[in-house]
Amino acid sequence: MFVVTSVLILFIFALVMLAEGLFFDKFYRMSRVSGLESAMNRFSEQYPQAATDERQLARLLGSFMNEHDTSIAILNKSFDRANINPYFVDMQSSGKTIHIPIPNEGMPVDILPREIAMGDGLIVDGIYMDEKDTVLHPIAFRNLATDAPLEDGLVRVEGNVTDFMLPEQRSFNPLYQDALVAEALREWTDANTADWREGSPVQHKWEWKDPWSGVQYAVLVSLLAGDGEQEHYLFVMASLQPVGEAVAILKQYVIYLAPVILVLVLALSLLYSRIVSRPLVTLSRSAARLAKLDFNEQPEIRSKDEFGDLSRSMRTLSRNLDTALRELQHANEQLQEDMREKERSEQLRKELVANISHELKTPLGIVKGFAEGLQDGVAEEKKERYLSLIVTETDRMNALIMDMLELSKFEVKAIKLQRKPFSLPALLQEAANSFMQQLENKQLQIAMDQDGEEELEVFADRRRIEQVALNLLSNAIRHATEGSVIRIQIKRSEADAIWVGVENEGSPIADDELSRIWEQFYRTERARDRKSGGTGLGLAIVKHILELHGSQYGAANIDTGVQFYFTLQPYRGENIDE
Repeated sequence: MFVVTSVLILFIFALVMLAEGLFFDKFYRMSRVSGLESAMNRFSEQYPQAATDERQLARLLGSFMNEHDTSIAILNKSFDRANINPYFVDMQSSGKTIHIPIPNEGMPVDILPREIAMGDGLIVDGIYMDEKDTVLHPIAFRNLATDAPLEDGLVRVEGNVTDFMLPEQRSFNPLYQDALVAEALREWTDANTADWREGSPVQHKWEWKDPWSGVQYAVLVSLLAGDGEQEHYLFVMASLQPVGEAVAILKQYVIYLAPVILVLVLALSLLYSRIVSRPLVTLSRSAARLAKLDFNEQPEIRSKDEFGDLSRSMRTLSRNLDTALRELQHANEQLQEDMREKERSEQLRKELVANISHELKTPLGIVKGFAEGLQDGVAEEKKERYLSLIVTETDRMNALIMDMLELSKFEVKAIKLQRKPFSLPALLQEAANSFMQQLENKQLQIAMDQDGEEELEVFADRRRIEQVALNLLSNAIRHATEGSVIRIQIKRSEADAIWVGVENEGSPIADDELSRIWEQFYRTERARDRKSGGTGLGLAIVKHILELHGSQYGAANIDTGVQFYFTLQPYRGENIDE
């Protein structure tokens, strides 16, 4: 960008300089001539009104000459110059108005009065040109404080300026240029009067060169107005010296200015390229990070131009992409989790089918064997025993089916808790009393330990918590060592919850199996001995009930055996909407 910008600016600069050297002179001449033609057309429109008043015509000529820095003459039909002095000063002196025309020849331009205004006092030395002493040919203009002596043969007039027209915004010596009109007019008439007398040209323009100074002038002649003897022409002469000098000086100026311009171009190009390229580099790096999915904080361009808008848009895009990617990643993780859960569910389904087949096959086989024995009349003396075994196995299958139906309700979240306050120690005592026969058969005892004397009330579904207590006590009794003690502990935990623990003395559970005992049909007995009792679904039902209550639960090996525990929300006397 720096190289391209530098070369482009230098190329444009060189092109401009070349165009100035080759075409500026011609362009200036064309513009100058074209401007004079337009001004002459406007003069021609104003001339008929001013032609009848010599003073108005002089003012019109002086205004034209000052405005366009030209020398001008009015020509008659014979191409003779009308004697009109466009520059003058009128003074009021001794009760009369004195007209002072400014001659084109013999008058140094440096003696003309400068920056005068209406009413200013002025002293003029000169010669009266009429018998009434109203027209004064000036020799010198002096200010009021002059002490210069009056020359012989001259008169000194002092008065106040009432009207004036003096050279303004003219070249360095306008009176000299005005004096050249006569010489230029003579050469033009010698070369062109024949064509003009035949009436063919309406306007003529050519260039004339002052033989003494070598300055080039543009000369334009056009018809003013009138027919026959009243026919007049406008002769205009304008110097072309300024453009020639300007082009020559410009060429020298470029030679000296070129090194400075070169340094400035290089410095400005470097600055410009850095200003433009810095945000582009920043945006490019940001885009590269986005392409690599790097959505860290993007640098911000704080300008209020298009770069700033693009930077803010990219920052917004980065945040949106980061959010979308995180959501997509989370959805992907959730999908993978769902897929793992689906695979696990499928595995559980297969295990469930296998377990159900296993659990139902044995009792069905037993029932079928005893039924066939009864049907064949084998061992009539054992009929009652066979019937009792058939009923027992049928009850076992019925319990298994009921537990499976209960578990399926929990898995599809079709269970709605009916919470209400109740005494937890009382519920646990009732549950323990329902196992009196099993306790006696194994010579077991139940010991309940409660912290404090207060009544520990919980806010939960009483029937479901009773089901939890029955399953845990049944499990503890089934695995307890004969003649041991089953302990039930109730206390308040540090998390402001009611903590319940059920301990039994017996063999510990392997550490790798502690997390699996809550699965369906999972038994710690490797041989899946049916004599231990149970359907293998009790702890799975306990897990679902406690999770619905938002409880913490688990199992751990202790010194004497195994402890199962869970927590419940205490009742605080508040109405809780489910």
